[in-house]
Amino acid sequence: MTTLTTGQVAADVDARHWTVQDGTLVASVATSDFAHGLELVTLVGDLAETANHHPDIDLRYSSVRLRLVSHDAGALTQRDVQLAQRISELLDDMDLQTTARPAQTVQLAIDARDAARIRPFWAAVLGYEERRRGDAIDLVDPTGVGPTLWFQPMDEPRTERNRLHLDVWVPASRADERVSAALAAGGHLETSEHAPSWWVLADAEGNEACVCTWQDDGADEV
Repeated sequence: MTTLTTGQVAADVDARHWTVQDGTLVASVATSDFAHGLELVTLVGDLAETANHHPDIDLRYSSVRLRLVSHDAGALTQRDVQLAQRISELLDDMDLQTTARPAQTVQLAIDARDAARIRPFWAAVLGYEERRRGDAIDLVDPTGVGPTLWFQPMDEPRTERNRLHLDVWVPASRADERVSAALAAGGHLETSEHAPSWWVLADAEGNEACVCTWQDDGADEV
C-alpha cells in the first residue's frame, strides 16, 4: 500500500472536518447529545465495514472524535483519504459541524543520547508498547488513550535546557492563534525558525512546548 505525504492528504480531504496530526487524520464532531453521537458512530461504523477500513472512535456526551490511519502501513494511505471523504459526506447529510475546539494531538518528547537504553524504562513505567516510525521507535499507549512518547536524538548532554517537552498538534489554521495565546499567557518564543511546521515556546521558567502543524518548513513532509 503506497503511503501519502501529509501535503497530499491535506489537499484531498475536507478541511472543514479533517486535519493531519502526527501522521494521522483527525476530526472532532459536535453532537447534540449522547444518542446523537451514538447514531453518528453507528453510521460511521457502517461506512467502515463497507470499506473494510476502520477508524478509532471516541464517543463523548456532546462530541465524537474520529482518527484515521492505515495501521498495516504505519502511515496515511488512499484508504484513509477515501473513508474521510465518505465521512465528510455523511457529516454534511447529518448537518454536523466540527467542535468549537478543533481536534488536537499531544505528544511527550524526551531528548536522549541513547534512546535504546532508556526506552525500556519508559515502556515499563507507563505500560506502553513500541511502535516503529521510519527509523525511529516511539512508545504508544496500547489503549490508545495516553499521548505518544518519542525520543529526540541529542549529541551532547546539556544542563541549560530541560530535556522533556510537549508537542501539541493543532490544525494549521489555528496555529498562530495558539502561539499568540501562549505568549499572552506569559510564555515566550524560543524560535520560529521551523514555522509553519512548528514553533518552540517556553513558560516563564523555561519549560518548553512545540506547537506543531502538518505544514512543512521546506521539506516534503513534517
